[in-house]
Amino acid sequence: MKPTLWRRLDTLARQLVPSVSIFLLMLIGVVPLHIPALHAVAPALPLIAVFYWTLYRPDLLPAVAVFAAGLLQDILFGLPLGVSACMLVLVHAAVTTQHRFFLGKSFGIIWLGFSLVAAGALTLAWLATSAYNATLIPADAIAFQALTTIGFYPILCWLLLRCQATLLRQV
Repeated sequence: MKPTLWRRLDTLARQLVPSVSIFLLMLIGVVPLHIPALHAVAPALPLIAVFYWTLYRPDLLPAVAVFAAGLLQDILFGLPLGVSACMLVLVHAAVTTQHRFFLGKSFGIIWLGFSLVAAGALTLAWLATSAYNATLIPADAIAFQALTTIGFYPILCWLLLRCQATLLRQV
């Protein structure tokens, strides 16, 4: 029996949930809160989402979508073009290569793995941005951003898990 148009559209919409969630989290990050230098220390929400979806639904998050999200993040945040794209693609690649290791592990081990990946990715982004600007950007902001990102991981992971359980049951 051939699926109806609505069934195919529903399936397509469900398959886009990981990519759309990354873009929505990115948009949340650019909402002006009028707090000086908040963007420098705010958690990297798209990084958390890329890690989560690559780990739990790699079939629904292609590297091309991750790259596009990174380019958009660079544009929205005024970063050197390619820094976030490279960082997110490297996170995607790291999780993809370690996928078998992470599966079946406790949340604590996955959180530790995320902590290492996030710290490494944010450090690389900091180094690339410093090189692009030809000046060493203060490391305290990136250290604090890494800590807030690692601290936000359980909260956002729980929200993405709820999203996955609700929207992706049938995909």
